[in-house]
Amino acid sequence: MVLSQLRPALVLFLLLSALTGLAYPLGMTALANLLLPEKATGSLIHAKGWVIGSNLIGQDFTAPRYFHGRPSATMGPDPKDASKSIAMPYNAAASLASNAGPTSKALLDQVTARAAQLRAENPDAMAQGWRIPVELVTSSASGLDPDISPDAALFQVARVAKARGVSPDRVRHLVQSQTEAPILGFLGEPHVNVLALNQALDRLGQ
Repeated sequence: MVLSQLRPALVLFLLLSALTGLAYPLGMTALANLLLPEKATGSLIHAKGWVIGSNLIGQDFTAPRYFHGRPSATMGPDPKDASKSIAMPYNAAASLASNAGPTSKALLDQVTARAAQLRAENPDAMAQGWRIPVELVTSSASGLDPDISPDAALFQVARVAKARGVSPDRVRHLVQSQTEAPILGFLGEPHVNVLALNQALDRLGQ
């Protein structure tokens, strides 16, 4: 009696497990690779035959000749002491936000320090009356944001142009050409992928 009732339940369990845990994921993966192969494989960016990053994950650009992205709050194990953590910007294995609230002194100190650094690195922008875009002093919720606003990119134009020895107008035009519009014209905000923009910069040959 018990076996006769248990058997249909086990068969249904195995069937649903095979459908939802195996057939469905494999089918969706195959369909994604067929319809959107680039996105299905991680939106990887290649250069000279090498994978240099992804459109979905930011990178820690710090040199004056490159545009800088949003700060990243991701951490990772200290290679010298695994019991401790150290800052590892854009660590995809540890995506997280700082979780600091607007009244957090630590957050205020971070923002103040980042703003001071931006003023020191971009004196020409400050002299032109630019206000520091908020995303350049705050990290995103994921800590991996690969994009910045057009204003955040334009704020850095003078510094990048001077470091590369090119005209600001040329760099500004490059920012405009790399700016992506909202999906369907109204979903999201205009944005610039920092890695793609820096790749375009390198193609200038300066």
